[in-house]
Amino acid sequence: MPWQRKLGRPTDQRKAILRSLVSSLIQYGKIETTVTRAKEVQPIADKLISLAVKECDNFTTKQVKVSAAVLDSKGKKMTQSKKSKNENSYDVVEREVKTEMKPVDSPTRLHARRQMITWLYKAKDKDGNTINLANKLLDEIGPRYKQKNRSSGFTRTYKLGPRKGDAAEMVILELIKD
Repeated sequence: MPWQRKLGRPTDQRKAILRSLVSSLIQYGKIETTVTRAKEVQPIADKLISLAVKECDNFTTKQVKVSAAVLDSKGKKMTQSKKSKNENSYDVVEREVKTEMKPVDSPTRLHARRQMITWLYKAKDKDGNTINLANKLLDEIGPRYKQKNRSSGFTRTYKLGPRKGDAAEMVILELIKD
């Protein structure tokens, strides 16, 4: 018996379906799919979440200088007009330098992040802003399960019954909330 189901698709299409389902599961917390697809997605999602639980606290912080444009009350950039050596005038944006504390991944956390990215697509929220699902795993989902001392079994399936069109058994696959 092969270690994974073929899902009636060529390899590239099968991997794309699984990546899409795993990304949706991480983004929304639950998905509705067929039983066979859910059985394939479940171990992948559990593996990614267990990586996040293991590496969620494995980083340091470091002070970094950040240069940002100065904004006026309306949110527009403040500019100054200057003259060049040739007496040409041009506008320069005023900038201020701040120091911020930025997280720096340890090598094992960086490796875990890269492993997660191989299984996750880029996602967008309702407003069209890009969501980094690897950050969501490491910053939100990992600490949530680490507090509950859970080492595996992060997903649950609920059977819904047959689909109307082709009578395929449908399930809801969701992350356990506890």
